[in-house]
Amino acid sequence: MADRTKGELNRRLFLGTTAAALGAAALPAYGQTAGELNMERTSTEMDPKVSEQNSVRHNISSFTAKRWQDYFANTHNGVILVDTTSRALHFWSEDQTIYKLYPTSVPMSPDLTRKGRTRVVRKVKNPSWRPTPAMKLRDPSWPDYIPPGPENPLGTRALYLSWQYYRIHGTQDTRKIGRRSSNGCIGLYNEDIEQLFNLTKVGTQVLLI
Repeated sequence: MADRTKGELNRRLFLGTTAAALGAAALPAYGQTAGELNMERTSTEMDPKVSEQNSVRHNISSFTAKRWQDYFANTHNGVILVDTTSRALHFWSEDQTIYKLYPTSVPMSPDLTRKGRTRVVRKVKNPSWRPTPAMKLRDPSWPDYIPPGPENPLGTRALYLSWQYYRIHGTQDTRKIGRRSSNGCIGLYNEDIEQLFNLTKVGTQVLLI
């Protein structure tokens, strides 16, 4: 009986050690856990009717952490890197103690995609929305104005960039995240843009690649 008990304890110890090793191997190379990188979601946040949204949220942890040094000369005022290929937004604070990684929507076609360096010039809570002239040309059925609220395409927060008409903003339509679905802007889940909104300032550097 004693031998069986000892064998069971050894088996549990082996399984526990193996699981811990596998868990450690899965952590991002940047040295932070997936939770610290804001890369994990729970199924309770998702609409069970939207299977693609489930897939996007569950695969957020597969995004690759990046180094700010590869894209910016410094982190003055904080920096934002938007990778339109992986559809992810990276943020580093000015003192480099905070690093966040968020899934995004990106422009639906190359002609709507602008790349390069810009900066945050304005921050707006509960923004209103108007279509750009180009959007009205493409689709005259767009309303001329949508006030703040649950139907607003900019969600609950918006970071206006120095490029006219370009913004990083929230979205009420969470199905867009992880897709090429925007008319030029970068969209985030509302809870993510609210966090990013609090971390950024007017003057935060932005690079779209």
